[in-house]
Amino acid sequence: MSEAADVVAHGTSRTEGSTQTLHFVLHLPHPVERVWTSLVRPDELRGWLAAAEVLEPRLGGAVTLRWLNNETDPVHTGHVTAWDVERIVEYTIDLHGRCRFHLEHAAPDTPSSVLRFTNEFEGDDSLRLDCLAGWHDHFEYLAEELDGRPKDWSTWTPGRWQELRESYVKG
Repeated sequence: MSEAADVVAHGTSRTEGSTQTLHFVLHLPHPVERVWTSLVRPDELRGWLAAAEVLEPRLGGAVTLRWLNNETDPVHTGHVTAWDVERIVEYTIDLHGRCRFHLEHAAPDTPSSVLRFTNEFEGDDSLRLDCLAGWHDHFEYLAEELDGRPKDWSTWTPGRWQELRESYVKG
């Protein structure tokens, strides 16, 4: 397990009817400005999340993300549904619903930041567990990318995702 695994605590979730809401809070030893670029620049998104084939950096802008981890239907589209530079970016895309990233400074005069992530989508409990494990896995990649080690997607296997999913099943 990598050092990044220590940075990412288990996410939490809430179910209301068929609406699933996932939450993650990451304490990152990087300034807000650095984390922001990883959330919005296509070349940096590729290093931890997906290839941004289209990303119009503005409210209402188009988004097309192509997952690189061997998904059978890897391309997902949507729009930027919130945009506040170096603070909030939210993508709403067909597969994952609403994905909101909220950045804040960890403490005054420190180079650290807190990333609060919320994902809201329609789905059953199995999809909830899949997404908890998936986002957790991607956030470990984010920590690695921020440390200068972007994900080499050619080395991706489902092993870590399966391990994480089982840990979410166990609670």
